[in-house]
Amino acid sequence: MAGTRRLIVGLGNPTAKYDKTRHNVGFVVLDRLIGAGQFRSDGRAEALVADLRLRGRPVTLAKPQTYMNRSGYSVHRLLLRLALAPQEVIVVADDLNLPLGMIRIRARGSAGGHNGMQSIIDQLDTDAFARVRIGIRGAFERGRQRRFVLTPFTAEERPAIEKAVMRAVQAVTTCVTDGLTMAMNQFNRRVAAATDSAAP
Repeated sequence: MAGTRRLIVGLGNPTAKYDKTRHNVGFVVLDRLIGAGQFRSDGRAEALVADLRLRGRPVTLAKPQTYMNRSGYSVHRLLLRLALAPQEVIVVADDLNLPLGMIRIRARGSAGGHNGMQSIIDQLDTDAFARVRIGIRGAFERGRQRRFVLTPFTAEERPAIEKAVMRAVQAVTTCVTDGLTMAMNQFNRRVAAATDSAAP
């Protein structure tokens, strides 16, 4: 429905220590969405939140401050406060399984090894919520996945991830204004990453 509020959740870890890390790209997308606006603290949900309109549609932006593994707590509390269903949530998160810079939108699905996504699925007892995933895949040694996602993007990676963040902002806006099907048709295309100029 045109007037239904949507909850847009960006996943990441709080504190300046994690600001520029790969795992915090969900926070970055929400910072771009809010523009010159400001987040406020919602103590009960342990999140930073902001209410605004995307092309006239009401949305609440939320950045859980619980650390990644407990993101679901914030999402659950916010859904209760806003009286929204899981289907009215859009989660924006990094994805280690996707090539750097690729965008993928899904209406539901597994966590794919992402602890923040798994926490939301566990707390809501469903995987039926939309997600906009941003590829961060890169080279790391076996068993070093956690270290990799908690390190900053390299200088070589930054142009690709900057472009992906802007596309994710557009993708979220399209999800809200034109629906998931339109957004998936528009953004779920193979795009050339920084090291992948010959994409099929």
